[in-house]
Amino acid sequence: MKRAIEIRKNLAVAYRILARMGMDNLTYTHLSARVPGQDSFYIYPFGYLYSEVTPASLLHVTFEGDVLEGSQEHYNPTGYALHSAIYRARPELNAIFHLHTTAGVAVSTMKSGLLPISQFALHFYNRISYHDYDCLVLDTYKAEDAMKKIIGDNKTIILRNHGTITCGTTIPEAFFYTHHLEEACKVQCLAMACRNELIIPDEAVCEAACQELLSFEKELGERDWQAVLRQFKIEESFANLDVSLKTTF
Repeated sequence: MKRAIEIRKNLAVAYRILARMGMDNLTYTHLSARVPGQDSFYIYPFGYLYSEVTPASLLHVTFEGDVLEGSQEHYNPTGYALHSAIYRARPELNAIFHLHTTAGVAVSTMKSGLLPISQFALHFYNRISYHDYDCLVLDTYKAEDAMKKIIGDNKTIILRNHGTITCGTTIPEAFFYTHHLEEACKVQCLAMACRNELIIPDEAVCEAACQELLSFEKELGERDWQAVLRQFKIEESFANLDVSLKTTF
């Protein structure tokens, strides 16, 4: 129970942090976190802004889309289908961030995908899955086998002409990948706008760099997460909230 409360609080914090970083998109994207030991997850109520999310406002939803805590009125079929399919396909993943940032969407429209032209991008070298745009075809996401093919062994998906998905074994890890992917996309957009020849390191260097970057610390993303918490001082505002209370809207 204590672990579930902590995860719920951290997910609400993640929503607030991304809002302050300008990575939200009104009510059209979503973050989630798996509930420990259950086939269910926490996600924000559809219709809320990221900046409005608190631990108590989060919905608790099963992989089948049943709302265990919160209002059915705030159920988003697209969000639940996407997140549940990934959790089913990859049991080791416990957090999923789906965004529509300007830079992320811009790179999603490029045939090249994400180029290894910055250290930000090298975190993802040969570790990104791509999925062609298919509007809101929920059956694609509902099918566990289909999602396994889409995501493979990666923790990042670029949805062509749509946006990005970053996953982690923890919320800090998902945030880590989200930050670096966003910066990588920004750099690529700026570099390509300069209309100059791009320098791309050779494959061996890219692979070695990726391995080093992802093994730099034991708990990937935790150090940055704690630093961001100190900067934004969001966690303190949730410290005394009783998230076990029945959700109200």
